[in-house]
Order: sequence, then structure tokens, then C-alpha cells
Amino acid sequence: MTDANQIERARDAVSSAGRILVLTGAGISAESGVPTFRGGNGAAVWRGMPFEELSSARMVEEDLPLVWEWFDYRRGVVAECEPNPAHRAIAAAQKSGRFDDFALVTQNIDGLHRAAGSPDLIELHGHIHDARCLSCASVHPLDSLSVEERPPICPGCGDSMRPHVVLFGEMLDEDELLKAYERAAECDVCIVAGTSALVYPAMHVPEIAKREGAFLVEVNLEETPLSSRADVSLFGKAGEVLPQLFGS
Repeated sequence: MTDANQIERARDAVSSAGRILVLTGAGISAESGVPTFRGGNGAAVWRGMPFEELSSARMVEEDLPLVWEWFDYRRGVVAECEPNPAHRAIAAAQKSGRFDDFALVTQNIDGLHRAAGSPDLIELHGHIHDARCLSCASVHPLDSLSVEERPPICPGCGDSMRPHVVLFGEMLDEDELLKAYERAAECDVCIVAGTSALVYPAMHVPEIAKREGAFLVEVNLEETPLSSRADVSLFGKAGEVLPQLFGS
């Protein structure tokens, strides 16, 4: 249980900040029922194949239709989930006009931040509801493409499309990562919620913020490698802690 004084310290920092950055990970979506597809409850294997293999760059080359079957299944699972109080608290704070700048950086691909109404979103790992052309790299929402075609066909050049997500064996989008780094360097308060703090280069975001003098707040169920560097570590569910930090 987090000490009330620690919550108050974090609230004071947020209240006095002009520029906020929030980095979210799988933990915030898990509170909405989104599975991590990483071990436990049989989630690590689908049709007898490991999650890491199905979600790999190699599988896109070897069996793109199977990759689409897997991601269509994942979209079906996510479709049953709704934004939780953490997603809504972030979106409300972004739209409140209280801050000069409010950047939201997420490692999640499920679209729940979008569904909650967040207007400023940097998606480091892409988005499960988008497709990207293998040839011209144009990105299109899946709901604008034929549901009968798998793989979908690019409306621009006619080549096949793949899920617009970062797969195992691929690098993060440099443009999105640079945006996150730039916003991190400018923020007064950086809040890291629902992430293990083990995955790089995403974890460079709070490191940059801290290096540039930001007040660093961690929100997680348990200690992480980031805990010793955070100004405040708040242990609990993001859906309970973030509404308190943003006063919603």
C-alpha cells in the first residue's frame, strides 16, 4: 500500500507542472482485461505456436495469412475490453487545459487510449487496428479496408499489407521514438505507469526526463528497476492511483 504522503508529493508535483509526460505499459491495459499474451493461462501459445513466433518479422515473410489470423484473434479479444479509470483520467487531464503540454507515450497497441479520447498519443509499438503496406509503407485503418481480404490489399499500390505493429525482430519507429525523447527532455513531471521498466529503448524515455530534471513518478503493482531512481513510487493499480494524481 502506498503511503498517503507519497501520493500527496506526486499530486503536488503534477499540480505545479506545466509540462507532463506519461509513459504507459501493459499493466494499465491488463486492468481492462487485455491479456499480455505472455505466459500464464495458456496465453503464451496459440494453435500450438509460441506468441513470440506468431508476432515476429520472420513470420510476416513466411506466412502472412497466419499472422493476420493471429492479429484478427487478438483484435477480437481487445474488442471486448473498455478503457478503465486510468485511461480516462489521462485523457481527461490531457483535455483539461491545465497544462502547457501533456504528452502520452504508450507501449500498448490495443487502442484503449484512443478509445478513452486521448488527443495526443505517441504509440511506440504501433496500433493493432491499422495495416501497413509492404511496398509503399502507407498506413490505413483496418475499418477502411475490405474485411474479406487477408492479407488486406493496399488501396494505393495494390500490394499486400501487414499489421502496423512492431514485431519481434524489428526496431521501433525512429520518428515516434524521437518524438517521445524530445517530449521527455522538455517535461516537468514524468509518470511511468504499468510497465516493468525492463524494455528498451522505451525505458530511455523516463531516463531522459530524469536526466533533464523532471520529477519522476512510478505507478506499478510492485517494485521495478526504475523504483530506485523515481522521486516517488506509488504501488497500486493505475486505475486507482492515476485518478488521484490528476484529481479526477
